Amino acid sequence: MNEYWIVIENRTGRVIAHCGDINDAIMLVSFAPNKRSYSRHRFLMDQVIDITFTTDKQLPGKQGLPAGNVNKINPEIIRLNEGEGQPVIV
Repeated sequence: MNEYWIVIENRTGRVIAHCGDINDAIMLVSFAPNKRSYSRHRFLMDQVIDITFTTDKQLPGKQGLPAGNVNKINPEIIRLNEGEGQPVIV
């Protein structure tokens, strides 16, 4: 069980600080004892459960389909020779 202290301003409820030690919270309250207060909060650490599994790294719709044809782009075919391009007027 872990605990920490929260120092708040009484009038507005604004959080001044979260302290890990009660002595720090008491010190902060002592600066303005009529305007500040502290309270203890606890939290429980839950159990951590690690789950590992193995699966096929394909999407469900892709299983069992034949491989498709992939068209590779050849940069020499796409490129125009110098001086053959038309200027673009915007």
